[in-house]
Amino acid sequence: MTSDHNTAYLAEQLDELREQGLYNTIPTIESAMDGRITIDGREVLNFCANNYLGLANHPRLKRAAKDAIDRYGIGPGAVRTIAGTMTLHDQLEERLARFKGAEATVTLQSGFTANLATIPALVGKGDAIFSDALNHASIIDGCRLSRAKIIPYAHNDVDDLRRKIAESDGQYGRRLIVTDGVFSMDGDIAPLPELHEVAREHGILLMVDDAHGEGVLGRGGRGIVDHFGLHGKVDIEVGTMSKAFGVMGGIVAGNKTLIDWIKQRGRPFLFSSAMTVPDVAACLEAVEMLEESGDLVERLWANGDMMKRELSAMGFDIGHSTTPIIPLMLGEAHTARQFSRELMARGVFAMAIAFPTVPRGMARIRVMNTAAHSQADLEEALDAFKRTGEALGVI
Repeated sequence: MTSDHNTAYLAEQLDELREQGLYNTIPTIESAMDGRITIDGREVLNFCANNYLGLANHPRLKRAAKDAIDRYGIGPGAVRTIAGTMTLHDQLEERLARFKGAEATVTLQSGFTANLATIPALVGKGDAIFSDALNHASIIDGCRLSRAKIIPYAHNDVDDLRRKIAESDGQYGRRLIVTDGVFSMDGDIAPLPELHEVAREHGILLMVDDAHGEGVLGRGGRGIVDHFGLHGKVDIEVGTMSKAFGVMGGIVAGNKTLIDWIKQRGRPFLFSSAMTVPDVAACLEAVEMLEESGDLVERLWANGDMMKRELSAMGFDIGHSTTPIIPLMLGEAHTARQFSRELMARGVFAMAIAFPTVPRGMARIRVMNTAAHSQADLEEALDAFKRTGEALGVI
């Protein structure tokens, strides 16, 4: 029996994806990540990346990474608990704790692994997780790995959360409420103060994944907990350094007991090698830059506000975002993919987002603003959006 025969069912399913307009063609970037990038030998405006502050190609971060390589090499060569914890790891965790206003932090390989490390370490079989219906895949996978009962509540609906808690009262051991901070597909923000009140009233752990809030919300980009002034009230804050920080790595912040426990029982921490030396050094430099000035955060928000205002005035449906993320709602996957292709022809790279990332019938172009975009960049992009919208009869 050949390998092709064994995977024939996968080929059939791939054909179905193509027919439905759901097959994901992955573009290759031929330049540094920035406000303008090169694809297929052509420079285009980039409105696709999570590089919110434009740090992914910043000279200071590149220099910090190079200097660290000269001193410490590249890879840690081991998991953190054996021989993989280096001076730089300790420095970054201490610096992040001060930046976040938390007792302690631990870093992991990515925001995804931070969720996989944290949730199963806190709850297990016989416990319950109350999870926002639109939570990110990494939260969903972390919940599944825990083997706890997953009880979804309607998106950002605190009243529904209260109902779900009341309905399950007395049925489970430990309980956890988990939510994204900024929801990456719609750009809206979790009602964290209200969630904290519910968690406090019922004695439930509260966890927020602030992947899209790091470097975006709060004073100088300190995140959603700082944004709402909830220091010491949110039990677990998970984040990433792959978006606004422009590098790679995950963060878990909380009290010292929590962080010590993650170091003892977080499986990605225990069984996967540590962050690389250049990544850690670049993250340290990113924190330094955010502590020095809030200019990049302010520019990000100004750019986002301008794009929202102008796209809305053109007649586009831009959803209900309250952050620089702008969902350009187009409905069907075929329409969104055609819109993306037309934009690319006009020099703007903005990928279509469709099922299964978002529900069927809610395909969109997710417009990712960054501080790396100039006023001229925004005006050029807006012209391309307008022309494309008119050509396809969307506006």
